[in-house]
Amino acid sequence: MLKVPHQNLPSSTELPDSDDTPVDNEDQNFLPNVLLFLLEYIWQDRDDWFFGVDMGIYHTTGANPRIPVVPDGFLSLGVERRKGSQSRSSYVTWEEQDVVPALVIEIVSQTYGKEYDQKLEIYRRLGVPYYVLYNPHFYQRDRHLPLEIYKLTNGKYELQNLNVSGEPLWMPEIGLGIGRCVLPTDRFQREVLSWFNVVGDRYLSSAEAAQRELELLRARMRSQGLDPDAENF
Repeated sequence: MLKVPHQNLPSSTELPDSDDTPVDNEDQNFLPNVLLFLLEYIWQDRDDWFFGVDMGIYHTTGANPRIPVVPDGFLSLGVERRKGSQSRSSYVTWEEQDVVPALVIEIVSQTYGKEYDQKLEIYRRLGVPYYVLYNPHFYQRDRHLPLEIYKLTNGKYELQNLNVSGEPLWMPEIGLGIGRCVLPTDRFQREVLSWFNVVGDRYLSSAEAAQRELELLRARMRSQGLDPDAENF
């Protein structure tokens, strides 16, 4: 495949935000945003990453650089947190020093979206190191696992988590683990994807961290003979 010179490629202002394909269930927006908001907290002091939700990725490894691939979520490293201090409308690889996402996430829905074949091939050709397929509702229909995490090895995707004991999966190139959980603060008890550290502990949200700090403070006060529930406090 011939490589198109960057000067002959359209700019981000000339390209649509995505392919305008509507999501067909709320998980496709909710789950990637859970990961985004958690990352906003745990990487709040870092400016070298970008997480996109339902955003077009324009690249030069397909038949037409004007046709994007649109994952439900993706994470790129080594790029500006905000492009030129502005928000991105799409992710254009030739405007990002050819940095491709380190991880893409597809959430399988009732409508077949070619996640297991055509999209997998697009991400493989693009060179995305980790491909996460989350399919909690239709995995039996599709004859797959509820969560499949693939790693690009020697140009091919290899399944990393063959069973639940493979979760969370640590991704050393990214410095994060990913896996499933139910957030204790969610009154609907929904299963979500979350980030984990190298020893397999789930990263807490800002609200959870604040609650834990409060509980530690109250416990410390009690150990000193003080009543945190007293009116003076």
